[in-house]
Amino acid sequence: MNDELILQPMLGMMALTAIVWLVMYAKRIPAMKKAGVPVQAYTTPDKAVELLPEAVNNSANNFKNLFELPVLFYGLCLFLYVTDGVDTGYVIAAWLFLAFRIAHSFIHCTSNIVMLRFYLYLAAALALWFMLGRALAGSMLA
Repeated sequence: MNDELILQPMLGMMALTAIVWLVMYAKRIPAMKKAGVPVQAYTTPDKAVELLPEAVNNSANNFKNLFELPVLFYGLCLFLYVTDGVDTGYVIAAWLFLAFRIAHSFIHCTSNIVMLRFYLYLAAALALWFMLGRALAGSMLA
């Protein structure tokens, strides 16, 4: 198998992160202008939560989420790539992780239906834990 196939879902996660960043600022800047509060009032994330509507802060919260489990995903994909450990199972799981994270981000940045968002997060996490479990088992047996 071509080990580079594991890099495509990684790039997809990076693209998702960039898109959420754009959405975050596309919502945040107009909301800040509408609030009419001096920019210096937004010195911490907690202040933004106080001063801006929840729907505006959802994309910022999602952006933060994209630096939690995805960090493990990036590291694991790179580990698999450099150790020539990529196979079809890992590639499928990586694409599933990306697909569920895209759906999770969409829900989080729009309707924010909490239980649906949780199930999408859980599905993505299970794909990642599957990949990590296989990698750990494989490295222990080697």
